[in-house]
Amino acid sequence: MKQKKMLTCDGNQAAAHISYMFSEVAAIYPITPSSPMAEYVDEWAAAGRKNIFGEVVSVQEMQSEGGAAGTLHGSLQAGALTTTYTASQGLLLMIPNMYKIAGELLPCVFHVSARTLASHALSIFGDHQDVMACRQTGFAMLAEGSVQEVMDLSGVAHLATIKSRVPFVNFFDGFRTSHEIQKIEMIEESDLVPLLDQEALAEFRERALNPESPVMRGMAENPETFFQHRESCNRYYEAVPEIVRGYMKEISKITGRNYDLFTYYGAEDADRVIIAMGSVTEAAREAIDYLTAKGEKVGLVTVHLYRPFSAKDFIAAVPATAKRIAVLDRTKEPGATGEPLYLDVKDCFYGKENAPVIVGGRYGLSSKDTTPAQILAVYENLALPMPKNQFTIGINDDVNYTSLPVGEEIAMGDADAFEGKFFGLGADGTVGANKNSVKIIGENTDKYCQAYFSYDSKKSGGFTCSHLRFGDKPIRSTYLVNTPSFVACHVQAYLKMYDVLRGIRQNGTFLLNTIWNEEELVANMPANVKRTLAQKNITLYTINATKIAQEIGLGNRTNTILQSAFFRITEVIPVDLAIEQMKKFIVKSYGKKGEDVVNKNYAAVDRGGEYVKVAVDPAWATLADDVKAESKAPEFFQKVVAPINAQLGDDLPVSTFVGLEDGTWPAGTAKYEKRGVSAFVPEWTAENCIQCNKCAYVCPHASIRPFVFTADEQAGKEFKTIKAVGKSFEGMTFRMQVDVMDCLGCSNCVDVCPGNKNGKALAMKPLQTQLAEAENWDYCVENVSSKQALVDVKANVKNSQFATPLFEFSGACSGCGETPYVKLITQLFGERQMVANATGCSSIYSGSIPSTPYTTAKNGRGPAWANSLFEDFCEFGLGMFIAVDKMRVRLAELMTKAQDCDKCPAELKALFAEWVENKENADKTVELEAQITPLVKANVDACPYCKEIAPLCKFIIKKSQWIIGGDGASYDIGFGGLDHVLASGKNVNILVLDTEVYSNTGGQASKSTPVGAIAKFAAAGKRIRKKDLGLIASTYGYVYCAQIAMGADQAQALKAIREAEAYDGPSIIIAYAPCINHGIKKGMGTAQAEQAAAVECGYWHLWRYNPQLEEEGKNPFSLDSKEPQWDKFQDFLKGEVRFASLWKQFPDQAAELFEAAQANATWRYNNYKRLSKQQWGVDAE
Repeated sequence: MKQKKMLTCDGNQAAAHISYMFSEVAAIYPITPSSPMAEYVDEWAAAGRKNIFGEVVSVQEMQSEGGAAGTLHGSLQAGALTTTYTASQGLLLMIPNMYKIAGELLPCVFHVSARTLASHALSIFGDHQDVMACRQTGFAMLAEGSVQEVMDLSGVAHLATIKSRVPFVNFFDGFRTSHEIQKIEMIEESDLVPLLDQEALAEFRERALNPESPVMRGMAENPETFFQHRESCNRYYEAVPEIVRGYMKEISKITGRNYDLFTYYGAEDADRVIIAMGSVTEAAREAIDYLTAKGEKVGLVTVHLYRPFSAKDFIAAVPATAKRIAVLDRTKEPGATGEPLYLDVKDCFYGKENAPVIVGGRYGLSSKDTTPAQILAVYENLALPMPKNQFTIGINDDVNYTSLPVGEEIAMGDADAFEGKFFGLGADGTVGANKNSVKIIGENTDKYCQAYFSYDSKKSGGFTCSHLRFGDKPIRSTYLVNTPSFVACHVQAYLKMYDVLRGIRQNGTFLLNTIWNEEELVANMPANVKRTLAQKNITLYTINATKIAQEIGLGNRTNTILQSAFFRITEVIPVDLAIEQMKKFIVKSYGKKGEDVVNKNYAAVDRGGEYVKVAVDPAWATLADDVKAESKAPEFFQKVVAPINAQLGDDLPVSTFVGLEDGTWPAGTAKYEKRGVSAFVPEWTAENCIQCNKCAYVCPHASIRPFVFTADEQAGKEFKTIKAVGKSFEGMTFRMQVDVMDCLGCSNCVDVCPGNKNGKALAMKPLQTQLAEAENWDYCVENVSSKQALVDVKANVKNSQFATPLFEFSGACSGCGETPYVKLITQLFGERQMVANATGCSSIYSGSIPSTPYTTAKNGRGPAWANSLFEDFCEFGLGMFIAVDKMRVRLAELMTKAQDCDKCPAELKALFAEWVENKENADKTVELEAQITPLVKANVDACPYCKEIAPLCKFIIKKSQWIIGGDGASYDIGFGGLDHVLASGKNVNILVLDTEVYSNTGGQASKSTPVGAIAKFAAAGKRIRKKDLGLIASTYGYVYCAQIAMGADQAQALKAIREAEAYDGPSIIIAYAPCINHGIKKGMGTAQAEQAAAVECGYWHLWRYNPQLEEEGKNPFSLDSKEPQWDKFQDFLKGEVRFASLWKQFPDQAAELFEAAQANATWRYNNYKRLSKQQWGVDAE
């Protein structure tokens, strides 16, 4: 056997590595968690990597998964080996084509990082719901349970599909396998090429559609022959198991690892056996080793070839001694007699003599951690006289009583292995640093390694936890680290938010990044942390990486400093080697961002030794818990939201969600989180404030707001205020209040503050110096009334900010360019707003359990929000509008009929008549609702029409229907629906948050991505120009269209939003939104300034198209941008990594693409200028 070549990679990379060899074409579309496979293929193609045919793979990104499947189908019919990568709803969109591909016996492989399907809620995490939803399509299905298995068996799928003509779904668990990094043995091209059936490949080529030898495919067929024709394919499926087994044997020869359709592990004479597939099989092996060492007779059958399911091979794999079998399914099929694998297993034993007792259970939905202790519970259940059937593990089902009792977690992995947990803040670099750390150890030692990363749903600024293991034996622990020997907490605030030392081993090590000195640390550290430190004899180290990062110029990026400290403290590899390798990986990770960034990270490595060892007082061992401050939050928050936020959601029982079964969640839970995770927050200097409110206008998280105080309100609190400017505020005072506990420290407010001659009114200060402001904030929001009724909030930027935001404290990134638009719309229309939100960044930061940033006004009204799918958000919003319109038509009919009712009061009749006449006037309907509703309710017993109208009163106020999505949804996958909704002529408003990439899935190119930008799926820079969505929409002539950039012209953005909502017809607003994926070199704290720069140089243009103006005989097209300063265009591009990195990676093409980008921008602007000067209407010029 040749020398093994080791590779430290995740499951996605392993699958992509193998698939690249066998692919000539890749038809792709981004979806979590499968996108990285396509990204690897695109990067390798851009770098010129060759497949087994000596060619570069042709990569084609499509507008949707359905489009990718169609492209793949066509490519196969034309004779090219074609592959795709998908998951979840994306796989479901491919199902129609999957039937066709299978029916036409076209060999291909769909690589799937199996993921949860959206039901009562969306989840990006892993289980088998998606692959089980396509088991009926005719695709063969091959399953892997570890990164090594993905490397070993992905080739089997490619080889077998060519030989058998049956297409394959090759799947593994999303996140748990797709994103788990392992040190594995690499399979090389030279291992697999000899196994390729060249004759079968030649036959595939020969069958390709070609005018040289034309045939017809995909025809229609009638009842007399369809059935028998369909049955003729059976022999191909019957041949698959032996073909797959044959290739598995060849892989076993190459690797020395035994593979079969079904593999058995455990006692030869096992009487209790588990049947499962996927990553749980690795954890099950640990449990089996533990039990068999105690003499128990247990085993596991791992399913690899799930379809076609070979019953005879399955029976042969199960020990004849098996008396009890438990089948584990990582999916849920409500209403079925059991889950799919369970039913297959039962069917195999049906009618057999002395058949074992077979029970089924569900586990691990949405990547719910499945530990060896849970596997022990399954074996214990099998040992009962009557084992529970249809059980669940990993949850506490106190409603249906399906859950099995689980004992205490027992460490069953390698006792000598290092296990560590690293708590970080999204975008602080912790995850990236740990990915590098595990590769450093994997590539520079003989140790095996594993890394897995858990996240919450927030964007950058959210919770992250890295789970690392290193050891001298292969690591099979496919579950989170529960018993770490080393814990690093990179965010000081987490000490009070999470139990960071939970499960730490005796004599372990704790590294804390803190701005506190030793005295302050002792004073501020929670008692439960101190107690664990003392009771478990933990060695405590602290480092002020926050201060060091600021001194170096790295902002909040503490990752490299803390990575260096980790290597120095643990000495898992020699420190000198670690430093050398860290610097090598810095070049790899940050080289494209420029030499300055590289040098700063070098300095961070060198300063990683500035940690101090802190003495742990033995007296801490008996400390009682700190007294918790009484919470003002509602019971739901305390009992449901708070535990989930504290990473204790696993402990919540099923009964928690009784009444919430359909996924409904209360509005406004985000306001109670108060995370305090920003190291720096703005401080207001009253003397320099001109009360322009620009800071509040641009704040992504609504954490800085103007308050105006009456004399009584001012008297209730002693803090700095100034005389309020404006006639409406006569005798009142003004204060700009910062919510320091919800601020994410982006500093956009400081950047836009004009200040006065004495300087800016805002400056960033350490959080610790501003904690007193938390109490001030509470006073303002609880005791100071909104003054929005005193001004016209739609009139100008300043006034708009006196309206209370009904979108606050979202999970968006620090400095997000999208949320200021979303927030502003709620300030203008929130109390009557309905929102249909596309899946993407905006849906994740707007509605991820448990946090709901959409909130209510004092009167209880606020935006009603829902998310359907990525691809149908516009149709979803149109459906909302149609339903509301239907109810309002009914309301009008009832009010009209009530005019003839002698039991309806005259006063009410008059109001009804007035409403029918003014029902499309939003302000008037608000006024009338306040009068009508009380009178209707007072007359329900007397008037039959009032009785019918009463439940419809909630439709009296005209609703403001908003449809919100990103550019991926609007330009690509949802474009067909968007176009149709605009064409409908209905009065809906579409807001396109244009980041020019698929932000939520990691920054893949969309049709909004401009020429020259490097993005995922455009690794060598995008070659085609950006689609002009707004101008396309304007061709209808009856659609209000606008293109805005808040940071460039705040007033124009406000005006466009106001006009769009007022227009009685469809509207679309395309809002430029700088994104963390752009790599703005000045940082996201200048996101608003970046918008201004984009417009100034001509990169982005501001315009409005208002059909009402044409009706008045005016030009409906208004160009709001000034003549660009074109000489600044190239500098603007170089200020963002997405463009600048093109110079470093592809210097020969960069100049050409940059010139093309500027030429395209110039062409656009000139076109807009022509439109602004044209004569419009039906009259000839």
